[in-house]
Amino acid sequence: MTEVFLKVQDVLENYKKAIYEKDVERFISMYAPEMHIYDCWGNWEVKGISSWKENVVGWFNGLSEDGVLLKVDFTDLVVEENANLAYVHCAVTFAAHQEESGEKLRQMTNRFTYCLKKVNGSWGIAHEHSSLPINMETGKGIFNLK
Repeated sequence: MTEVFLKVQDVLENYKKAIYEKDVERFISMYAPEMHIYDCWGNWEVKGISSWKENVVGWFNGLSEDGVLLKVDFTDLVVEENANLAYVHCAVTFAAHQEESGEKLRQMTNRFTYCLKKVNGSWGIAHEHSSLPINMETGKGIFNLK
């Protein structure tokens, strides 16, 4: 699937829909092939679309096995862009709902920064960084400060 994202906001809307639908190809379509991610889950970093796709397949398969739908919400959204580069920083809340009943099971909020570049008229994520503040006494991430 070749998506064209004319606006940065199109990328963010695609992000939400692709996660909710657990659509790997749709999700991957918004990333530049040479993308670089600092994620707060599992690996220190992910480089390249094929490695990222492996992670996404595992993530979405796990959601399907658990019977969970994720609803994504962006808050405190700041977008700065010029003709070919953009950055976004925001809080992203992932709310897990039981697929059959719709019951909300849990939610967490991460801090995200996205760096996007425009190639052939379409925005794509070249770098993504998610993080959580750390409780200095326990060394554990704090998931719900927002």
